[in-house]
Amino acid sequence: MVTKNSVEFDPYIERKAFDETQEGVKGLVDAKITQVPRIFHIPQGSLTDKKPSVSDLEIPIIDFASVHVDPSSREAVVEKVKHAAEKWGFFQVINHGIPLNVLKEIEDGGRRFHEEDPEVKKRYFSRDFNKKKFVYNSNFDLYSASPSVNWRDAFSCYMAPDPPPPEDLPVACRDAMMEYTKHVMNLGDLLFELLSEALGLKSETLKNMDCLKSLLMICNYYPPCPQPDLTMGISQHSDNSFLTILLQDNIGGLQILHQDSWVDVSPIPGALVINMGDFLQLITNDKFVSANHRVPANREGPRVSIASFFSSSALPNSTVYGPMKELVTEENPPKYKDITIKEYTEGYFEKGLDGTSYLSNIRI
Repeated sequence: MVTKNSVEFDPYIERKAFDETQEGVKGLVDAKITQVPRIFHIPQGSLTDKKPSVSDLEIPIIDFASVHVDPSSREAVVEKVKHAAEKWGFFQVINHGIPLNVLKEIEDGGRRFHEEDPEVKKRYFSRDFNKKKFVYNSNFDLYSASPSVNWRDAFSCYMAPDPPPPEDLPVACRDAMMEYTKHVMNLGDLLFELLSEALGLKSETLKNMDCLKSLLMICNYYPPCPQPDLTMGISQHSDNSFLTILLQDNIGGLQILHQDSWVDVSPIPGALVINMGDFLQLITNDKFVSANHRVPANREGPRVSIASFFSSSALPNSTVYGPMKELVTEENPPKYKDITIKEYTEGYFEKGLDGTSYLSNIRI
C-alpha cells in the first residue's frame, strides 16, 4: 500500500515494529498520538461498500424465561431460535440465567487487565498458545494477508475442556474468568439443545458432536480512536466457531450484515449476543447462517467485549466435520467438503480478516 506522502511503505516492517512494542493499540493511545499509523488504514472504499441500514431493523431478541416452564413454552422459544439462526445468524438473549453481577465482573475484569501497567501485560504477551495458556496481543492476524491492522487489543484463553491453573491467569481477571466460564458453559449447553431441536433433531445431537467441548474466551479492548474514519475496530468477518456468546458493554458498536445492509446490535443491559459460526453453517448444510459482522472504530471508548467461542480451533482434534447426514437428501445434497477444524482454522488464520468467508474454499 502506497500513500501520497509516502513512496516507500513496507507494511511488514511497520507491523513488526508495532508488535515488538508489546503495548498494542492502547500503547499508541497512551502515547497521545493524534494520527492513526498507516498500517491501520483500511483500503479506500471498504467502509462504504455496504451502507448502514436506514430502517429500524433490529436483530431478534429472545426471552429464555419460559424455556423450562413447560413443553409448549419451550417449543415457542425453539421456533424463535430457529427463525433467528436461519434468517439472521444472530440474536440477543435476555433472562438467560447468568446473574448481572457475574456479567459486570467479567467486563470489569477484562477492562482492568487491559488497563494494567504495560510491564504486567507484557508477561502474558505471545502469539503461541503452545507457550502460554493466557495470551495477550494485538491482532491475532497481524502477519496474515489481512489488508490492514485493526484498532483493537485482546487476550485469549481456552477455558474448556482443560482450564488453566488459576495461577496462570492474571489477578485482574482471574476470579471473574473462572466464574463466568461456569455460567457460559451452562448457557451453551442449553443453546445447543435448542438449536438441535430447531433442526428437528434430538436435544443432545449437537452436544454429541462435541460442539460444546471446547471454549475459547477472548476479551476485546477497543481504545478511543483519533481518526475513526481511517480504520476499523475489527474488520468484517464471520466466526470460526460453532457458536459464539458475546457480552458487549454499553458503548456498543457491533454491526451485522443482513440483506446487504449493516444493522447495529444495540446494547441491552443484561443481554447477551448469540451468533452462529462457520462450523455450524457447515454441519447444518447452510440451514443456519454464519453472518458477517464488524465493529467500526470510535472516538468514544474504551469499548470492552467478551466473546466466548465454542470451538476447538487451536486444540488437537482429529474429528472430521461435514454436513450432517440427517440434513442431507437427494434434493438437498451436501454443499461442503468434509474437513477437520484444524485444517479449517489454519486456512482461516492465514487468510486473516479480509471480509471473505473461508467456507467458500470448501464449498462443493
